[in-house]
Amino acid sequence: MRIKLDENIPARLVPLLARMGHDTDTVPLENLSGQPDAKVWDAAQRGQRLLITQDVDFSNLSRFTTGTHHGLVMVRLRDPGRGALTQRIEEIFAAEDVESWKGCLVIATDRKIRVRRPRG
Repeated sequence: MRIKLDENIPARLVPLLARMGHDTDTVPLENLSGQPDAKVWDAAQRGQRLLITQDVDFSNLSRFTTGTHHGLVMVRLRDPGRGALTQRIEEIFAAEDVESWKGCLVIATDRKIRVRRPRG
């Protein structure tokens, strides 16, 4: 799977996800740090990448309609430190069928994963 990590997701996930077979890049590696969400989103879509972020602005379903993109994972942890984020995302990618998340909005919390799939 092709993945883009937003600037609020630890870059140390790149080698961990690579070992799981994922092609992962980051917002900072593309010199998009501090850029508007629209630029980050466009870069993820042009690269056909699932975007992993903590930015709640991306959860706006009227703007980021399921079925119209390459997937979006919103990570919402109670204590979102770098270690906790790294561990939770690594757990999710080891245990879930992430390949089926194209076009989906995925909300990942400390204990649950909710997948909103495209209708129809």
